[in-house]
Amino acid sequence: MKGRFLFAIITGLFVFMSVSVYAAEKPYRVGCVFAITGKASWLGEPEMRTAKMVVDKINAKGGINGHPVKLFIEDTQGQNTRAVNAVKKLIKKDKVCAIIGPSRSGTSLACIPIVTKAKIPMISCAAAESIINPVNKRKWIFKTAQNDSDAVRRIYENIKAGGIKKVGIITGTTGFGNAGRKQLKSMADTYGLKIVADETYTPADTDMTAQLVNIRNSGAQAVINWSIVPAQSIVPKNMRQLKINIPLYQSHGFGNIKYVEAAGKAAEGIIFPGGRLLAVNTLPDNNPQKPVLVAYKSEYEEKYKEPVSTFGGHAYDAMKILAKAMEMAGDDPYAIRDAIEKISFVGVSGSFKFSPADHSGLDKTSFEMLTVKNGKFVVLK
Repeated sequence: MKGRFLFAIITGLFVFMSVSVYAAEKPYRVGCVFAITGKASWLGEPEMRTAKMVVDKINAKGGINGHPVKLFIEDTQGQNTRAVNAVKKLIKKDKVCAIIGPSRSGTSLACIPIVTKAKIPMISCAAAESIINPVNKRKWIFKTAQNDSDAVRRIYENIKAGGIKKVGIITGTTGFGNAGRKQLKSMADTYGLKIVADETYTPADTDMTAQLVNIRNSGAQAVINWSIVPAQSIVPKNMRQLKINIPLYQSHGFGNIKYVEAAGKAAEGIIFPGGRLLAVNTLPDNNPQKPVLVAYKSEYEEKYKEPVSTFGGHAYDAMKILAKAMEMAGDDPYAIRDAIEKISFVGVSGSFKFSPADHSGLDKTSFEMLTVKNGKFVVLK
């Protein structure tokens, strides 16, 4: 009896010490800045949910190097000032070792001076190539969304193959829209295309009829809409109302089925470059991304009871890349930054290969040309 009692005490003490050792390990503190509410919530909400899902799984397996990961999540509401203040709080008060986000290109660009001065690595979930270029001025900045320049290349290749010569562009005046407009204008000549109409709209605009009438009158043979949030559903509806029956191309920001649902029948036939996640069921089994895409899609949809989007995928990649860096470097910001530049990783957005000269790690092959058919995303044939 005495022996059993002593054994129980020793066993209990061992378990307590094991738990205490893990509990005593300081957490790796990671900041997240997403547009969880506001007009860009279709980007930020799935990003937030995905980041939590990935970290919960990491911690359930014992953390990273025995350290639990603790997320500090801030809502930017898609606004630059809020994003800047959130990043300052994460750095000064929460003492994070790295930051994931923001969701939008404009907010990401606004935060670059803050993280650069503080020397904290930031992995943006936005697309504008100017977020990470020029690299010599973006030493602390990385991103997981595909480059806007590569999206333009895929769109222009498709337009050129269809024999179209004249296009009308309509872009939002956000950071994402402005960056896309510059890329569209700078590359048109390379593909033998002429931009015959160049229209813009603000994030608050709810009707683009006037701009689309100008595009129709210009003789454009196709429309390219480059934006995020509601405009991606408004432009196709306005085109349908005006009976503008020419191809509509959207940017890769269209990669959320909710935009299709909001546009209704007007979404049919929209063409855009998107990540393979949106058409994963059509991929061949030997595609290196397919296991990652299937796993993320099933896990996310089972947990949150909603379809995945490419935006959540950007947060998935960012969290996985950061986790790999922390496995190599711990929670030292300098060492994390250096580690990211050495990472090759098959993720949701594509097959990444970072380097000191490339803080995106992706090229145009990370995109598929997709279209909307019967309310769903399918690979364009």
